[in-house]
Amino acid sequence: MSRAKLAPGWTVEKMAALGTLHATLEANGPLDALLATLAPDPVYEFHPLRRCMRGDDRVRRFYEQFFARFVELRHDFALIAEWVSLESVAQEYDISLRVDGGIEHFRVLGILYARGDKLGGERVYASERFIRLLTGPLFEELEPLE
Repeated sequence: MSRAKLAPGWTVEKMAALGTLHATLEANGPLDALLATLAPDPVYEFHPLRRCMRGDDRVRRFYEQFFARFVELRHDFALIAEWVSLESVAQEYDISLRVDGGIEHFRVLGILYARGDKLGGERVYASERFIRLLTGPLFEELEPLE
């Protein structure tokens, strides 16, 4: 079961649409529209590192550097598979990044979960290398996951 209550009338179709909207905005922006898909005080978990970032300010800073720095590293990405339930959308991606003069390939699983009628955050399953590239200077600010 999810960590928080879902909105009255919440459906699998609404969860799927919210997950698709969030992923589209991560690919293309704009920042404020992306942040509007999130519930207050979102939590992003990074596994298997068992680290996290939480809160509106930190997540805003994360996405500011995401658009300023990480998007420029993207060589290519493809959605491999997607699973939707009433409480979450799981998306598996193959992501290629331009780093250190070459192309590195990563397999990443992101699970977006609902809180109310927005996203409470995301659980990201990826290598430490990918998470360091994704979070950039915020990597050192990640907190231990309780």
